[in-house]
Amino acid sequence: MKRTLIYVCLLFSAFSAWGRNDNLGKETKEIMKRVADWQIDHPNSGAVKDELDWTRAPLYMGMVDWAEIAEKEDRDKTYYDWLLRIGRRNHFQMGKWMYHADFIAVGQSFIDLYIKYGDRKMVAPVMARANWVVENPAQTSLKLDYSRMETLDRWSWCDALFMAPPVYAKLYSLTGDRKYLDFLNREYKASYEYLYDKDAHLFYRDARYFTQREANGEKVFWGRGNAWVIAGLAEILKAFSPNETSRKFYEELFVELAERLVELQSPDGYWHASLLDPKSYPSPETSATGFIVYALAYGINAGLLERDTYLPAVEKGWKALVGAVESDGKLGYVQPIGADPKKVTREMTEFYGVGAFLMAGCEYKKLFE
Repeated sequence: MKRTLIYVCLLFSAFSAWGRNDNLGKETKEIMKRVADWQIDHPNSGAVKDELDWTRAPLYMGMVDWAEIAEKEDRDKTYYDWLLRIGRRNHFQMGKWMYHADFIAVGQSFIDLYIKYGDRKMVAPVMARANWVVENPAQTSLKLDYSRMETLDRWSWCDALFMAPPVYAKLYSLTGDRKYLDFLNREYKASYEYLYDKDAHLFYRDARYFTQREANGEKVFWGRGNAWVIAGLAEILKAFSPNETSRKFYEELFVELAERLVELQSPDGYWHASLLDPKSYPSPETSATGFIVYALAYGINAGLLERDTYLPAVEKGWKALVGAVESDGKLGYVQPIGADPKKVTREMTEFYGVGAFLMAGCEYKKLFE
């Protein structure tokens, strides 16, 4: 009798957990669909109209993740079709600037579309761009100086670590050609050594911020800047096979950055524009929060981060993100294009914020499956 009672209790607990998880999955899908549909219906909501611009790259990445769920679970090809239309009318090209990391960023989603559809036209332009850069590496300093635009030819600002490195990781995974891996490792580690503060365990945006201070006297560490980095690390790790020897450096950096960022989450669930002076920037900031929630959820799903330690931060962060969505699906509180902490208001939105939201939602949903 006692054994039967224990079995019934365990069975009831399992069904209760399944029901909760199923509801969470449905709620997450509903809010992601609303956000994705609003963005598709408002194609000119961002500051930059160029469909190959870096601001669109995270949107396409998030939309690829969402499209996979919509097709698999609901047989809805709407979102893949939307991505294909964008790719085809731009001939799957890259941006105009040969070296600049921002101009190859859209290649990440084009590679993903190639993996799904197998059409070489989808991957040829990004491969051609990457081949040229690898074979003709930029010869310039990492000290960014906007009066000398050649200083942007390398990954001299931390956002670049989201834009370009995953392209080379994916191409290496796709082709097995070590030239992509060697270039990735060399350039990434150079940027890491230059921009990473090993005491604070955070990345400076670029060299201009090495000596700057916030109003409270703390160093300037930009929320979205560090969010770009950890989300980019997640993309690199996703591309690598489990036995890839280069993983160790990126895994260790990912975990170290995750440990630091989880300490800096505000009680409201957000990561704010300034990581070390949130009181000067008290407004919610969804682009930083979205990318960090995405990365932490990925870390749990991949077994890199302890679930019990990081899940509360992910759940709190996701709840905060959902709270920034209007009833029509518009995501607000996205800091505009910039390089450092700035004030944010609820009506502000941008493509990359929506992309971060969709990436975060897709990984969050996996936590309960």
